[in-house]
Order: sequence, then structure tokens, then C-alpha cells
Amino acid sequence: MTPPEAERLLEVAVAAARAGTELLAPRFERGREVAVASKTTPTDLVSEADLASERAIAKLLARERPDDGFLGEEGGGQRGSSGLRWVVDPLDGTINFLFGIPQWCVSVAVEDDEGALAGAILDPNRDELFTAVRGGVPRCNGRELRRPARGDLSSAMVATGFAYDAAVRAAQASVLVGVIEAVRDVRRFGSAALDLAWTAAGRYDAYFERTVKPWDVAAGVLMCRCAGLSVADLPEHPDLPWGILVAPGAMLAPLLELAGAPAPAVSAG
Repeated sequence: MTPPEAERLLEVAVAAARAGTELLAPRFERGREVAVASKTTPTDLVSEADLASERAIAKLLARERPDDGFLGEEGGGQRGSSGLRWVVDPLDGTINFLFGIPQWCVSVAVEDDEGALAGAILDPNRDELFTAVRGGVPRCNGRELRRPARGDLSSAMVATGFAYDAAVRAAQASVLVGVIEAVRDVRRFGSAALDLAWTAAGRYDAYFERTVKPWDVAAGVLMCRCAGLSVADLPEHPDLPWGILVAPGAMLAPLLELAGAPAPAVSAG
């Protein structure tokens, strides 16, 4: 695909993200959503705001890219004939949104057989639009993102997230004990897409999280790759589903060792 074609796809991604936030921002300002339901667990919530945003995005994409496939977090999905698929999180950070915490966004990416081609993450609370196209430089509000050079792992600011399932969170807590002893500090703000965008921007040095889904990470991983960061899988373990780790090359191996599995139990005596 040529650069102009990729840029055109990015324009559509940005328009789709704006279509979602135009519905979400007024709802957020008005206060708590009335229609809320649980999904995988009682703590995994979905609101009418999520559903309305996905409908608006799907409508725009159907108009602009009728031959492309679509995968949305809230159950929207269809096969296309073009070889491209849109991967959409219509409201990443739903729990924050529902509790009035201004840390949420809309994430839209388009992918081919090799992965994401273009992506947009729109944070209306800070008026920040993160964008990237494959092979290009990630941007925020049109400005190129330049990550600052920092030292070794001990100086790293690391972002993470936790699962909704209590047993998985307990295993993640064990992992976190080892990580937090080795780095400068850890942040958990509740939006995987924004965590990845902020890692690409250099606000975080690295990010890891389990139980993420394609719509959580499609656009953000593209931005991190374009920023020169390495991306690795976190292997499955008992009570620890698959996940991803994003870090500078020099930090990847030590962080993978720390975040890849729970710390071994220490026997008494």
C-alpha cells in the first residue's frame, strides 16, 4: 500500500474516532450512565454509551469503506472483501467513564494480513489525538512524537493494567511485586489504548498487560512500533492469560523475565 493510501485510511480512522467521541463527551459531562450491564464478570461493565459510540463508528465506516471488514468490542463484526479490517474500541476505559474519571478514549485501527496499517486514539479529555501509519512516525495533534532517552530499568516508569477476574488479579499482584522492586515506579490508569499511546509518546518507558483484546491494542501497538519500541508476547501461565509487553529493546528481556510469570513461592524455614 502506498503512503497516500495509508494516509487516506488514517483520515477515515480519525473521522471514526471523532464520531465516537462526539457522542461520548456530552454523556460524560452529564454524569453517570443509567443503562449499564455486566459482560464477562460483575466488574466488567458495558454502557449504552459504549454501544452508541460503536454504532456511530460502524455507520461511518460502512459509508466510507463498505468493502472492509469490521471488528468492534461490543459485538459488532462483519467480514469484508477488500482484505482490510477495522478494529474498534468505541470506549476504552469504560469503568473510568462510568465513575467520572477523565481517563478514557476511542481507539480505531485498520489492519491487513500483516497487522495494523493506520490507527487513531482520541482522548477528548485532553484534546489529544494520537495517530500513526505503518512505517511512519507517530504523532500527537500532528506533532511528531520523540521519546526522551532514559537510563536503565531502575529508572523506568512502567504502565500496566489488571484483569476483571479476581483470580487473575491475584496472580498479577504477585508479578507486580517483582516488577515494582526493579523499576522507578508503576502506573495503572485504566485505559490500555492510552497507556500504549503514552508509551509511544515517552510518558511511560514500558507497558505490559494481560487479558487485552485486539481492539484494546491494535492502534496503540502500531504507534509503539512506529516509535521504535519492541513488542513481545507474555506467555500464558496458570491464572495468567496471554498478554503483551512493550519496551525499548534494552529493557525488553529483563522486563519479560519479571512480568512473564509470577514470582516463585518462598518456602518457610
